[in-house]
Formats: sequence, C-alpha cells, structure tokens
Amino acid sequence: MSHLDILLPFGLPPAEMAPDLLRELKTPALATLIARAKSRRDQTFDGFSRALPHEIWLARQFGLDRRLPIGGSPPIATAAMQAAGLTPDPGVWFMLHPAHLHVARDHLVLTDLRQLALSEHESHALFDAAKPLFEEFDRPLLYGDARTWFIRADAWDALRTSTPDAACGHNIDIWMPQGDGERDWRRLQNEVQMLWHSHAVNAEREARGLQTVNSVWLWGGTPTTMDSAPPRYREVFNLPGWAGAPRQPAILQKHAATASDAIATSPEHGLAVVDTLIEPALAGDWSVWLDRFHTLESDWFSPALEALKAGKIDAVSLIFSHGTHLSESSSGKQSVRKFWIKPSLSKFIR
Repeated sequence: MSHLDILLPFGLPPAEMAPDLLRELKTPALATLIARAKSRRDQTFDGFSRALPHEIWLARQFGLDRRLPIGGSPPIATAAMQAAGLTPDPGVWFMLHPAHLHVARDHLVLTDLRQLALSEHESHALFDAAKPLFEEFDRPLLYGDARTWFIRADAWDALRTSTPDAACGHNIDIWMPQGDGERDWRRLQNEVQMLWHSHAVNAEREARGLQTVNSVWLWGGTPTTMDSAPPRYREVFNLPGWAGAPRQPAILQKHAATASDAIATSPEHGLAVVDTLIEPALAGDWSVWLDRFHTLESDWFSPALEALKAGKIDAVSLIFSHGTHLSESSSGKQSVRKFWIKPSLSKFIR
C-alpha cells in the first residue's frame, strides 16, 4: 500500500481569522479531500507549550519525543551537529542561534530568525567575539553555520527550553530556559548581549537598516547518550531546518517540489513537509498566507487528489496545524470518489 503524509505547519487558520480567510480561499481540491476524508483526528495543545504542535508531531515521528517532558523542546542538537559535519564530544549539547530581540513597551519579543538574514562573514565575526566568553563559563562553543551554533553544557541536562518558532512574537519571559542552570544561562546570555551591543557588525547592520544581532536563543538540549526510537518513514521529502537533521540510515531524504514529484517515487509510507506558511503566519501577514495557500492548491492538493482518483497512490493524509491545534485527515482512492459528498472546507474551522 502506498501512502503519503503531507505536513503543512500553520496550514490551519487561527480560529479568530478562520471565517474571513476561508471566504478568500479558492481550493476545490482541498475542499474535496477534506470533505471526503475517510478519517479525521484532532489534537489540542497547550498554548504555552515549549514546542509548536507540528514540531511535537515531527519529534514523535522520528522517535525524539521521549525527552520532550524533560527538555521542553525536541532533542535535536547532536543530530544537527552531525548534519553540519561536526562530531560532538560526549556530553549534553544545545542549539544556539544568533537572534534579535525587539524591545516592546514593557517586555522583549523574539523576532522570527528567518528574517535576520545574517551572512557567514557577520556570523563568524560575532562567533569569534563571543567564544572567549563561553570558554570563561566552561561552555564549549562550536560553529555550525551562519544561523546555528552549538554549546556544550553537561550540567544543564534537565534545562527546559523553547523552540524559536514557539517563542517567536511573544514576551520571552515565559519562554526563556527554566530549571537547573537557568541562572547561569541568563548570566552568559547577558554577557553576550553586552559584548555585541557595540560590535562593528551591529553598527554596520544598523547603518544598512537591518535588524541588529542583540541576543542568542538556546534550545534542543541533547545528551550524546540519548537513544531514539526507529522512524515511522522510509522516504521523507523537504524536511526543513532541524527536522532534516536526523540522518538515520533507514531514511531516504529527497526533494519534491509538488505532490506529483513525491508520488512518482511510489513511497510505501512517505512524509512530505511543506513549510511555506510558517513565516507569513508568524508575521500575521495573511495576504501572503493566502497567496501561498493557493500555490499549495495547485502544487500539492490538486495533484494529490488526481493521483488518488487515478489509483497512483492508495492514501494521502494531510496534517495541518496552527499554534495550539493539529488536525489530520486521511483520504483514500475510494473515499474521494464519493461524488455525493459536496466539497467543503467547513471542517477546516477550529
């Protein structure tokens, strides 16, 4: 049996926006898949969870959810290091991102890391400036790429951290690391912030009208001794960012621009991640969200529906999410032929 799961983070419109957004959506293929789904499952998540629903879902699929109750965010640091060509020494490693904190009226807000547009040259300069501070705190720091560094902190094994997207756009106070080591982390973070305040990189960025790099974000703590459960999938497509880090031999990672590309590989049980809606949703840019959603209709929903009707694949599951909810609906080649069920997005409102 051939089955393709398609994960669409922030594909669910938020409840307060849903009626207006759904009126603007022209997605007949999606409406057919939703209305004629043979099964549907919904999950609600805590609005203060340290990882977003789709991040928790992904962690579960790749056997990385055992430490979520301990560390809060998916334990992905060591896999990300290996994907970056680094070999982690034994211990507990965290992801570390250069970041911009926006000063609101009475609090600080983490901005979307995708918008930072930090070059390798800038990142290396900031890394080189900060590294001696981390060494003073006995916290080894390694460079991955312009957006991602790694810090070893064995004593912080139980520190609860938040993913950047979960914290994005919020008052960071409740999303900051909590538990053993939080005071040490805040001291180190403050030292970095003061060091970078007058750094030449930030002076140059400010002169060009770019966001300054005024902080760092810590998450993804992983002990090198951690075992992960076997993944659910044999073929995966378009895994973005940290989700693409677990390079287990059993997983074949591929790229698919459309559902047709993924289905053409005849996946026994494949997963495709389409993350184009995350950035406009986090920014509240719903006109861009609508435009990209209509592109999903032509590139993913319509080809998936036609493949089901033609028997090129046996089942397609669509997994949509927003900040507190995840909805999974599965359609089969028989269910989509139920012509007496009118296409509708009414089940799309949560």
